[in-house]
Amino acid sequence: MAEQTTLPEGVDESADAPHGNATGPGEQPGTAGAGPTDAEPTDAEPTGAKPDAAVVRDALGVGIAVGLSGFAFGVTSAGSGLSLLQTCALSLAVFTGASQFALVGALAAGGNPYTAAAGAFFLGVRNSFYGLRLSQLLALPRALRPFAAQWVIDETTAVTLPQPTRRAARIGFAVTGLTLYVLWNLTTLLGALGAEALGDTDTWGLDAASPAVFLALLAPMLKSTTERVTAALAVLLALGLLPVVPAGVPVLLSALAAPAVLFLSGRMKGTGGETATEKKHAEKHTQTSTETSTEEDR
Repeated sequence: MAEQTTLPEGVDESADAPHGNATGPGEQPGTAGAGPTDAEPTDAEPTGAKPDAAVVRDALGVGIAVGLSGFAFGVTSAGSGLSLLQTCALSLAVFTGASQFALVGALAAGGNPYTAAAGAFFLGVRNSFYGLRLSQLLALPRALRPFAAQWVIDETTAVTLPQPTRRAARIGFAVTGLTLYVLWNLTTLLGALGAEALGDTDTWGLDAASPAVFLALLAPMLKSTTERVTAALAVLLALGLLPVVPAGVPVLLSALAAPAVLFLSGRMKGTGGETATEKKHAEKHTQTSTETSTEEDR
């Protein structure tokens, strides 16, 4: 019979157990501390996580609302002289509304095709910055990343970023991307075919659907004063530069609002910190002088 060692009273028998075998409530042996160590969303669903149905509902709302503006693009593109095939190819291959509208708008105004393409390119560059963040957030398999890159646009980014878990982020990205891609291309085709019947799409207000939805998604994310100031400065920069630089450039230059606000915020905090330090030194000097005077009086 194996000899049993009696532990002193009050000593926890599991205290010296190897950490890999320690178990807690609801844990299996060998799994303690096996959770992720970073702050990125995970596949695990925490308490109070957003239900899948709610994520799908929000994603469908954005996809449908913005997808309808494809009518406006189809009509505008056909009116600018592009053929039905060229119009549909733009929506299928480019799939970023701002760049598409910039291209056909410049062509309709009689602009040089190369200049129009350059403006559309500059507008599309912002999607590359979205991709840097979404690649970490979604953590998709390498085989899927080239296909997912086609759906990295304003609306999918706005739906994906606020999600509390990686599962919700993936659902939001996929549903928004698929809904918007299918509906945008379908309405582009219908708009190009029925350009004459639809007439002036400005009276429909469809061209304002995309920015309106994007602003509605962005506004709740601006929670701190720094974020609100950064957004306001970016808007002012974009509007101020719009008449003096080529199309697409104001959007890129408005990103300078972020480092500018952070720099000024840091300077203000630094100044406040120096003032507090100087005040502390002054109080300490006064206290020392008082103590010295008291000792001399004695």
